[in-house]
Amino acid sequence: MSYQNISEHIEDHILTLKIDRPKKLNALNRETIQELHEALKSAKHDDEVKVVILTGGGEKAFVAGADISEFADYSPKEGKRLSADGQEKLFNYVANFPKPVIAAINGFALGGGLELAMAAHFRIASENAKMGLPEVSLGVIPGYGGTQRLPQLVGKGRAMEMIMTAGMIDAQQALQYNLVNHVVSQEDLLDFAEELAGKIMKNSLVAVSAAIRAVNANYEDGVNGFEVEVNEFGHSFGTDDFKEGTSAFLNKRKADFPGK
Repeated sequence: MSYQNISEHIEDHILTLKIDRPKKLNALNRETIQELHEALKSAKHDDEVKVVILTGGGEKAFVAGADISEFADYSPKEGKRLSADGQEKLFNYVANFPKPVIAAINGFALGGGLELAMAAHFRIASENAKMGLPEVSLGVIPGYGGTQRLPQLVGKGRAMEMIMTAGMIDAQQALQYNLVNHVVSQEDLLDFAEELAGKIMKNSLVAVSAAIRAVNANYEDGVNGFEVEVNEFGHSFGTDDFKEGTSAFLNKRKADFPGK
């Protein structure tokens, strides 16, 4: 499928989705959010895709925020709809995606860009990356999950400071905060992400998907994460992947998971 604001490339079962709006530093507008949703929706049902990498085009930005020119004149009702639609179509969609999603942060990840990275299952940053939620400097707050996911990742106090000061942190500080898992050079960023994707794909992706659901359950209001874990654990015993994994282990051979 052809897109205006993103590009996609699949190789060795890894789909790389690149936000590509260089003149806007890859800022998110409604069209880009919709295109990412469509690409992910297609990948969800594509057996060829096993892991997704999200990154930004160029060397300056992952996503340098939302496209402010698009919503500067919105009413409160329109602003609420913008937040709700974006969370449903992209940010929550990424967080609950059944296949692993890795954010490869190759520069500025600000506002909606950091919120997109935080929605991914984990994050890798290039050494030149800068991250922050500057929304209060515009008289608004993060609206794509930033006030919820940032405290989960870095703790309430650090999240409050980052949000209230509207400041940026660099990649090493993000690593110290546990906001990112790894920091690598920009030239090694995608290779490193692909290497991690390869390690994931050696395992049962049926089990990986179940683990995503179980981990996410801990952050859902009114949901008992332990109960979800018990149910997912039990369900695993009925999968072909479990039969293959245990058989391979007992027979001292490499597992060849069928993905069922």
